Amino acid sequence: MKWLNSTLLILIAVAMYLLWFGTGGRVELKEKQAILEQRTEEIEQLKQRNQQLQAEVDSLKNGLEAIEERARTELGMIKEGETFIQIINEEKAKRRKAP
Repeated sequence: MKWLNSTLLILIAVAMYLLWFGTGGRVELKEKQAILEQRTEEIEQLKQRNQQLQAEVDSLKNGLEAIEERARTELGMIKEGETFIQIINEEKAKRRKAP
């Protein structure tokens, strides 16, 4: 009877060890869950970025206002008959010139 109890105790100990530390055990499960949460956050951020880009593409496809705004801000373009006035901050200009 002692032999049977000892064998069962050893088998239970091995099963518990495998449950906690073996392949697919609790430790590995926690690691996989952490990776899953991180990937889910990355996917959400990418979805938001894609929605913003899609809105910008739709805006550029549908209206001239967005194209005009982008030409003004990024390319410095002006309409015919408009006057371009540039205001230079003297403090910033002095800082750029100073070594």
